[in-house]
Amino acid sequence: MNWQSLFFTFRGRINRSKFWLASVIFFGLGILLGLIGIIAGNSMVFEGFDALVNLAMFVSGLAVAAKRLHDRDKSAWWLVLFYFGPAVFIAIAVGITRDAVGAAGMTADVTLLLFKLCILGALAIGIWGFVEIGCLRGTAGYNRFGPDSLPRLPQI
Repeated sequence: MNWQSLFFTFRGRINRSKFWLASVIFFGLGILLGLIGIIAGNSMVFEGFDALVNLAMFVSGLAVAAKRLHDRDKSAWWLVLFYFGPAVFIAIAVGITRDAVGAAGMTADVTLLLFKLCILGALAIGIWGFVEIGCLRGTAGYNRFGPDSLPRLPQI
């Protein structure tokens, strides 16, 4: 698999090592962009460049994660839950704390409980996505998304 297909195609499968290599590259690119931003003084030109690079990294991250889910024999639609589910729970938690006491007439104890449950739900989905995409081994052999991404030695 070449670099272009690793970062910019949504088809096929990749193993954990390629996923983590891509993650390290994204992390390093983010640090590099931050350093360039400090040196450039966050000029208007740099802000536009930064936005384009971050958009490309986001789309590329979706492609890498989709292929990793394919290796687990799961549809890439799971990314909707793993990427946006925690954000929905956090938005609900913020909404609860902002106006639930006044508008809904809930007590502070009930509001705090709902807030904690929302944060716990966001954390649970985040951990589940991390384990599913980054930690668990892919399915052995051929699956509906292609051949095994990890070469296996023949059994003796």
